[in-house]
Amino acid sequence: MKPSIPKGTRDFTPQEMARRNYIFDTIKSVFRHFGFQQIETPAMENLSTLMGKYGEEGDKLLFKILNSGDFVGKLTDDELLERNSIRLTNKISEKGLRYDLTVPFARFVVQNRDKIQFPFKRYQIQPVWRADRPQRGRYREFYQCDVDVVGSDSLLNELELIQIVDEVYARLGIRVCLKINNRKILAGIAEHIGQADHLVDITVAIDKLDKIGLDAVNREMLERGISADALDLLQPILMLQGNNEEKLNQLETILQHSEQGQKGVHEMQDIFKLLKGAPARMPIELDLTLARGLNYYTGAIFEVKALDVEMGSITGGGRYDNLTGIFGMPNVSGVGISFGADRIYDVLNQLNLYPQTSAEQTQLLFAPFGMSEQIYCLSWAKTLREAGVNVEIYPDIAKMKRQMTYADQKQIPYVAIVGESEMSAETVMLKDMKTGEQRQVSVQELLQIFS
Repeated sequence: MKPSIPKGTRDFTPQEMARRNYIFDTIKSVFRHFGFQQIETPAMENLSTLMGKYGEEGDKLLFKILNSGDFVGKLTDDELLERNSIRLTNKISEKGLRYDLTVPFARFVVQNRDKIQFPFKRYQIQPVWRADRPQRGRYREFYQCDVDVVGSDSLLNELELIQIVDEVYARLGIRVCLKINNRKILAGIAEHIGQADHLVDITVAIDKLDKIGLDAVNREMLERGISADALDLLQPILMLQGNNEEKLNQLETILQHSEQGQKGVHEMQDIFKLLKGAPARMPIELDLTLARGLNYYTGAIFEVKALDVEMGSITGGGRYDNLTGIFGMPNVSGVGISFGADRIYDVLNQLNLYPQTSAEQTQLLFAPFGMSEQIYCLSWAKTLREAGVNVEIYPDIAKMKRQMTYADQKQIPYVAIVGESEMSAETVMLKDMKTGEQRQVSVQELLQIFS
């Protein structure tokens, strides 16, 4: 039988890994510049940690892990014959693969509260798993690059996250637009149209607006129990025109009787004031249709779209004031964003924005004619590696054509050919694989070439 991998997962070749590491290294570098420190959490968490944190739809997408041993041994015949998958799962599975990095982070903060300094600024780059239907840009196993700060409710944190997004995509060369909204504004809108009890139904539906269109969103809201009169009140709000300041001024009037809505408007006004002191290169748009389906968001929410590629959100996040309270540590405000490394990878591939050379690429291959030449190459290779040059020695005694083919296939830019005459002169014959030019050089000259 031909081997295969599960749908929605991928293998990565060395070249692909070099490209992915370019993304990770770029993002890590920006995170560190803003004072964030790295942590890691286990791939699997207790289901009690994960369930109920992502909403009804999110819970359905959790990959659950069967208990070890005889996991059906304690089940009765009646329980098996009942065929109730939810009840059955609760009895045979206690763990699941993490759905995101934010909920495990909240659990980490609560468990390690005595070991960390608040406000705590962390970043985390690890894979997550979702039992979603695989499609372009959507995978069942994918990496998230998260950056969060907890223990501070200052809107300066939101500003820093916007700056991080701006800097990461400037370095990667991707033109993006950041869309921003506030869950308090959405709560105020729900209150204004008389549907405060249906906030989750409204946000889950309008979060799909750019995927399924307004008519389908309206149908979904009707199916979820939102009245037709409420929908009529909602339409002009979702379609508000004007720049960010004008939209917020209109909202301030529309939501004047909603305390939550007013708080959300004022938070957004303050964020835009802060942005005047640190203008971003990317466009930033207040988008009232942005809802972010996850239930734990309570304040500002963000989403980033690439401008030159048809792709879903490549970064998203927001403020979550209540998440650690679920784990017994109330009143700890947090805000964070997550970069979707796999979607960024796809965008960079489509736009061909990777640098010509990779930090992981071999820069020089030693091509010796025989064993004595191999021994001669060892000290040269050691000297170059100590100077930070990526070096290989071809391991087999082989014809020069075969060694050159190897260098070509690995896209190694230089080959150092070593025969008896080179050893006698204490040099190597350096070949530029792009131009074909050859010249004899000493070890010091080699060091200068790669310095």
